[in-house]
Amino acid sequence: MIDRTRRAAAAAALFALVALLPAGPAAAQSTIRIGELNSYKSQPAFLDPYRKGWEMAVAEVNEAGGVLGRKLEVVSRDDNGNPGDAVRAAEELVSREGVNILAGTFLSNLGLAVTDFARQKKVFFLAAEPLTDKITWQNGNRYTWRLRSSTYMQVAMLVPSALAAKKKRWALVYHNFEYGQSAAAWFKQLMKERQPDIEFVTEQAPPLGKVDAGPIVQAIADAKPDAIFNVLFGPDLARFVREGNTRELFKGRTVVSLLSGEPEYLDPLKDEAPAGWIVTGYPWNEIDSPAHKAWVAAYQKRYSDYPRLGSLVGYLTFKALAAGIARAGSTDTEKLVDAFAGLRFDTPIGPIEFRRQDHQSTMGAWVGTTVVRNGKGTMTDFRYVDGATVQPADAEVKKLRPE
Repeated sequence: MIDRTRRAAAAAALFALVALLPAGPAAAQSTIRIGELNSYKSQPAFLDPYRKGWEMAVAEVNEAGGVLGRKLEVVSRDDNGNPGDAVRAAEELVSREGVNILAGTFLSNLGLAVTDFARQKKVFFLAAEPLTDKITWQNGNRYTWRLRSSTYMQVAMLVPSALAAKKKRWALVYHNFEYGQSAAAWFKQLMKERQPDIEFVTEQAPPLGKVDAGPIVQAIADAKPDAIFNVLFGPDLARFVREGNTRELFKGRTVVSLLSGEPEYLDPLKDEAPAGWIVTGYPWNEIDSPAHKAWVAAYQKRYSDYPRLGSLVGYLTFKALAAGIARAGSTDTEKLVDAFAGLRFDTPIGPIEFRRQDHQSTMGAWVGTTVVRNGKGTMTDFRYVDGATVQPADAEVKKLRPE
């Protein structure tokens, strides 16, 4: 009995001594946990490739030894395409999973909800995809940054081509939520500034996911526009295109369209894809830079599939996070925020930088014309527009951003 007591006491003393020792290699190699949330169930066309993109980036980083000697670990949640669920998912990631870095979101209203969460909780948030300008301007805060080109930037990329068409009477069609409303407002403002005699003869603003294409196409046709500015995307875009083709709405008219050159939205249309539209998009198989070709080859080898724009956005989101953590030398929130100011990192499409002024990256987009080749829509006569060339001056940013 005495021997047992002595052995127990010795074991307890040894345990206490070990607890006081400095952490060993195993503790030093603990992972860097990143919380990721997105609308995987409701927006699969973009977000399935997006997930593949960030998984590829994380694998590359970890295979190269991680960041600061630690591997990245992603804890992902689906936000169900709902702002309330997005906030609840963010709260769970922070409070239960212990992350202090958040990334993701797709729809603008969800991105704004998590932007406000990041401000309140002082958690770093890299908005990957939501395009609303409010994320970096009106609702911008110290803790929120955005990777993809904003609504203003993408509209500004298209305006020169729209002006070159020299059309006076324009119809607008867009989803009636933050992104669509903002895109329409910027298009009207930027066009009016440069072409004062322009007329906007009709605006069609259906709810997201509830486009009744027949009445919309008929209303636009009745307004007899010379040109159309379209902001619809996803299945709603497909409905609009098919109905417009059937009724010859686009025949003889200039169409300028945001996002419609992205394979996520062109591919489902197959040979019904519109031809001759001026668009922003991602002609992945036509870009011939060595860095991009190498990235495409690596993606195809990993997934036996071709990349979509979502693939690129997901990949760049986590490459940006890795670069920011490395620059900060820490995962401390305040140090990471400081490190992202002016952060510049190399990508398959060239260097990208996060602006100090408004936390917006300089990621650009491709502008070109749609064409149908081999029974499939793609882009032709395209050019890459660097995001740095279509951002407003600092003085304008100060007016738009409260902080």
